[in-house]
Amino acid sequence: MLKQFLPNEHVKSILDISPKQLSAKGVKGIITDLDNTLVEWDRPFATPQLVKWFEEMKNHNILVTIVSNNNEERVKAFSDPLRIPFIFRARKPFAIAFHKAISQMGIKKEEAVVIGDQLLTDVLGGNRGGFHTILVVPVAQTDGFWTKFNRFAERRILNWFRKKGMLQWED
Repeated sequence: MLKQFLPNEHVKSILDISPKQLSAKGVKGIITDLDNTLVEWDRPFATPQLVKWFEEMKNHNILVTIVSNNNEERVKAFSDPLRIPFIFRARKPFAIAFHKAISQMGIKKEEAVVIGDQLLTDVLGGNRGGFHTILVVPVAQTDGFWTKFNRFAERRILNWFRKKGMLQWED
């Protein structure tokens, strides 16, 4: 059961994920979380570095869809200026929004990666849906109210993985 919380990969920042690496693996689409994955949960717009990252993905024909548990107003305000499709109130860790995203992108789940900062929503949902998952270090050290509860559980799960020798990275 706990293995469903184990990501396939771990990176410090979404900016460390290159389109060349993804293309080499046959990836045609990215399903990414928004808050604390792309930007801080309270930052309304993309940083210049993130805008450049999105452009690099587009230049390599890698589609991006934002899948967030947040409300429409928050996700739309971030996504619309970038012209990036999105799904709000995704109800992660249920995998239905991930499947909706690949359907909208017109790709197979084997051609997609799920990127996020939370084990209990992004990684669990992606793994349950049969996707390749990439965990990123949260952009901010602060979280919204409900995420604080998830972080507590995540620390316990990560410590269990560490004790079992299942982690291939260090914090």
